[in-house]
Amino acid sequence: MESSSFLPTDHLSLPDQPGVYRYFNEENELIYVGKAKSLKKRVGSYFNKNSGVNLKTRKMVKEIRRIEITLVNTEFDALLLENNLIKKSHTKYNILLRDDKTYPYLLLTKENFPRIYPTRKMIPKKGTYFGPFASVRAMNTVLDLIRELFTIRTCKLDLSPYKVAEGKYKVCLEYHIGNCQGPCVGLQKEEAYLKDVEQAKHILKGNLGIAKSYFKQEMQLHAENLEYEKAHKMKEKLDSLEKYQAKSLVASPSINNLDVCTIVSDEKNAFVNYMRVKNGALITSKNVELKKRLDESDEELLLTALIRLQDQFQSDAEEVLLNVELTEPIEGLNIFVPKIGDKKKLIELSVKNAFFYKKEKALLSGLNQNKKDRVIRQLQQDLSLPDIPDHIECFDNSNIQGTNPVASMVCFLNGKPAVKEYRHYHIKTVVGPDDFASMKEVVGRRYKRLMEENKSLPKLIVIDGGKGQLSSAVEALKELGVYGQMPIIGIAKRLEEIYFPGDSYPIHIDKKSESLRLLQRIRDEAHRFAITFHRNVRSKNAFGTQLTAIPGIGKSTADNLLSHFRSVKKIYEASEEEIAAVVGTSRARKLMDWKEKNKGAD
Repeated sequence: MESSSFLPTDHLSLPDQPGVYRYFNEENELIYVGKAKSLKKRVGSYFNKNSGVNLKTRKMVKEIRRIEITLVNTEFDALLLENNLIKKSHTKYNILLRDDKTYPYLLLTKENFPRIYPTRKMIPKKGTYFGPFASVRAMNTVLDLIRELFTIRTCKLDLSPYKVAEGKYKVCLEYHIGNCQGPCVGLQKEEAYLKDVEQAKHILKGNLGIAKSYFKQEMQLHAENLEYEKAHKMKEKLDSLEKYQAKSLVASPSINNLDVCTIVSDEKNAFVNYMRVKNGALITSKNVELKKRLDESDEELLLTALIRLQDQFQSDAEEVLLNVELTEPIEGLNIFVPKIGDKKKLIELSVKNAFFYKKEKALLSGLNQNKKDRVIRQLQQDLSLPDIPDHIECFDNSNIQGTNPVASMVCFLNGKPAVKEYRHYHIKTVVGPDDFASMKEVVGRRYKRLMEENKSLPKLIVIDGGKGQLSSAVEALKELGVYGQMPIIGIAKRLEEIYFPGDSYPIHIDKKSESLRLLQRIRDEAHRFAITFHRNVRSKNAFGTQLTAIPGIGKSTADNLLSHFRSVKKIYEASEEEIAAVVGTSRARKLMDWKEKNKGAD
């Protein structure tokens, strides 16, 4: 297969053949991988129509700068290639298949006298992996069955011929209780051992019929040779295998090798259940969530999930059952939507699992939401507040070395920052560095404004500081006549002490408490917001002073520049034409000369 590259404007010249297309953006990053029965029609559909195309798709199309295609023989080959390409590159717009579990595998090692043991890490050179299993319990059930039927070693000894010949090993307890035949001391030949391993592989693959036939033949052979004790052992193993199959049976034993894949979806996500069935036995069941990226249809989502899951579970299914009709059959993929019978029952079972998974995810999302409620309810309890503090406002001052005094107020709603409600304050009525007076001013200004605008007051006010700052804030509330309508506390940084008005002794909340962490987060956010604002003010004032020192540029010009460009950095980066549009050509020229002289200066 060879790849070809095209510009978006060349999409009409694409071949009318199956293949995979890849979209790249201006930075040459791969942003989307797609498959098509006809590359010309499919790629063209992105560029030829606007109506009926969702906003996400339009946004993606605007980013496309280059297209690469790879031709394949069939649409099924395109599905497989698309899956491989998506696995290698986490593209921006492709369907995201979400599964937060690391599933266990059984590893058949590549060594003398191979072992079978569970693992969650796949290192191909170690041997052959079977799975993944949907749960540890399912994996252990299969592993226990294999150990019951076959004498496969569990030790980690190096059983290469020369090591065994050295005679340094001794048989362990597993040998004495009959779970191992002692290959470590040469009591079992590797040829006989590998016969057991071969039958174990059939069971791991779900081919129970082959293993059953093997035990039947061995039983009959021992009976013919009058080895009745050995024949009885084979019968016990055959019975164990049949009991295991009976427990796993979900449909008619006549149902052979097939996969079942069903989907239920909502506006943002889809939930897929995948099952593997062999000889009527359900050997794998897995649920996954798909996050929609481009408003994909259920058909497209289901096919994407199916190919990825078949790849993950190394499926060799002869037939696939779906609960969604395909618009067109896919060559190379034997898909069937059953209407009656045992196969219909399998679809119903799979859909039931998909619905349950969707419900489980919704419940988990609700629990996460309840966690936020739990934290603010805990805060209400810890502080003995009359109402749930779902609206908290926190104040902090900043005046490093007594210059440019400012303050900040941050707002948290339902335990989360409400950034749009944050406020900065220039200190207007206080001369010099006076934290107490500054706190009184900004608290008074904030709640006077809320009262004038008839807006709701917070359920809790937090003051970043100790008793002094808290007392100042209380004075402001008293002057407004709202003291007592809003609980107010002060939080001191050093020991995380919490002060209440009129109480000389602070309280301490458990250091591991979620409610204390919330208060710390709110306090730290107010401090960060105040410090950032203070730095900007100092920078603007310093820059403004430098500007007014330039002949022909006064305070009004400096203010206009700062008002228009919003930051000192943007003034430095602005061109002469951009500056001239604000303050005129003459002043722009003087400013550019000054910038040139001061370039690189601290």
